[in-house]
Amino acid sequence: MHRAGRRAIVAVVTLCWLAVGCAPSAPSAPSGPAAPPPPPPSFTLVAGGDELVHPAVAAQALADGRGTHDFVPQLAGLAPLIGGADLALCHLETPLAPPGGPYAGWPSFDAPPELARSLAAVGFDGCSTASNHALDQGTAGVDRTLATLDAAGLRHAGTARSPAEAASTTFYDVRGVRVAHLSATYGLNGDVVPRGGSVALLDPAAVLAAAARARAAGAAVVVLSAHWGTQNDPTPNDEQLRLAPELLASPDIDLIIGHHAHVVQPFERIGDEWVAYGLGNQLADQETPGTDDGALARFTFGVGPDGRWRVTRAEYVPTWIDVGPPIRVRDVTDAPPGSPAAASRDRTDARVATRGALAAGLTRG
Repeated sequence: MHRAGRRAIVAVVTLCWLAVGCAPSAPSAPSGPAAPPPPPPSFTLVAGGDELVHPAVAAQALADGRGTHDFVPQLAGLAPLIGGADLALCHLETPLAPPGGPYAGWPSFDAPPELARSLAAVGFDGCSTASNHALDQGTAGVDRTLATLDAAGLRHAGTARSPAEAASTTFYDVRGVRVAHLSATYGLNGDVVPRGGSVALLDPAAVLAAAARARAAGAAVVVLSAHWGTQNDPTPNDEQLRLAPELLASPDIDLIIGHHAHVVQPFERIGDEWVAYGLGNQLADQETPGTDDGALARFTFGVGPDGRWRVTRAEYVPTWIDVGPPIRVRDVTDAPPGSPAAASRDRTDARVATRGALAAGLTRG
């Protein structure tokens, strides 16, 4: 080829490389298997039993804190389970006292306010506060308790400082999912509620109205903490067995978590939804047999074919209050045979299963 001709070809190729879209396409990569689809959206919710600060529990916190109350060492054994959840809810059964006290145990509780900070430190996001002891220190105790929870960064449901707060809904943004938390109690140890909405009562019409408001405000999941049942009785009472299906029949309530009995009660699947009738004590010091047992409930929520969020996996982790000394709450899933911890686990295993929960899919976490 003539030298001029070669220069012309080189010039054309050079211009082609400089021109947008003129570069030669890269060789196509060999086709492989398609990337797997992303997992369906889900989140986990963990709920603990009663936080009931008897004098021995407060004394242990004071000893652990070397002069200031620190409840973290008593609860630290559960921190990986609590902190590992996308949403963790506690049940604060008692009012919180002013800094420095005075403190009180049964029958009119007033717990050290450092409990709130300790609950947050082990991973809880918020607490239900409606209980038969909610008014042990009057409405001043309600106000103080909620202010202390606010300062610790814990949200709360079930008690209120004003009618407006009572009418509001407690929401959590859980991995982009709007979750509402409701809390209500069967009663108040005979106390009359002196201020409208100080404590939410377990009246079905009121609970269903609150759940409907939560759903209308955009809740994808509505969880109810119910303070109910008969103390020290592992069998749900007539009120529990009547209210659970009545409340879960509503499209506005997705899960019920129960408290108050101080012993573990069964889990049950009702239709496509779950109720944990009673999670026992998480932190307490009672002498009645079985009151050292607890169940940490863990529910995984996912989206069903109809687009609604539902529980897709129900689990429990057996816990035990080792009164020591020192007092420590333990995960007793792998407790050695023949030990007091194993006896606690075996009681919990038996009690959660009495209403067909294992056949319905409940597993020990």
